[in-house]
Amino acid sequence: MDPLSLAGLLAIAFVAAYTQTLTGFALGLIMMGGVGLTGIIPLTDAAVLVSILVVVNALQVLLKGWRDIAFRQFFPALATSVLFLGAGYWLLTLMASNSLEGLKILLGTVIIVSSIQLSLKPEPLIKMSSPLSFAGFGAIAGVMGGMFSTSGPPLIYHFYRQPLKPGTIRETLVAIFATNALLRLGIVTASGQMPRASFWWSLCAIPVVMLATWLARKHPPPLSPVAMRKLAFLLLFLSGVSLALPPVIHML
Repeated sequence: MDPLSLAGLLAIAFVAAYTQTLTGFALGLIMMGGVGLTGIIPLTDAAVLVSILVVVNALQVLLKGWRDIAFRQFFPALATSVLFLGAGYWLLTLMASNSLEGLKILLGTVIIVSSIQLSLKPEPLIKMSSPLSFAGFGAIAGVMGGMFSTSGPPLIYHFYRQPLKPGTIRETLVAIFATNALLRLGIVTASGQMPRASFWWSLCAIPVVMLATWLARKHPPPLSPVAMRKLAFLLLFLSGVSLALPPVIHML
């Protein structure tokens, strides 16, 4: 990987981790969108990198916050997401070997839909949803996580409707995402699909993610949480459109 490409990848990782720490989502979506737009590394390799970075970010976040995890909601959502993770990974490998343009369109569409869905303020519920509902949203998240390491949007929407404290929701989601990321790394390793040697330069993003996470927690920007979320939504939407539109135009 040449120095310019590596610098670009590290910049994307910094923005993604900083946003993730402040909002509780977006690391995977921003990373996959940024890599898809720039073509710095293949999308399949980017998904591996995202899994690694999600684990690094989670370790920092959960070091003190793991006690806030809502385990009654955590386990049903995690169980089905784990079950469907393999299906999502299989779909990714199938599309990557047959249609790169189609893969970009799908990823761009996922990012666009996710940004719109995340921009909608979830209607709060008075009563906690059933374990079955958490399992259902976990299944959808598992497929998305297996494909692009972006399992966040379905679970984020469902959890933020629940009568739970924001800190509890954030820590629970981070724990689910990290567990899925670890499992996905295991699937990639077991299938012999680990990236090429040049990929390992991208692991320089790990200290960048750690720095961005620390900065976001210690020195957040002078923006309200609502303003920060709107900025993240706009960034995701534009990256999704930029990623999906060119191949669609090319196919017409």
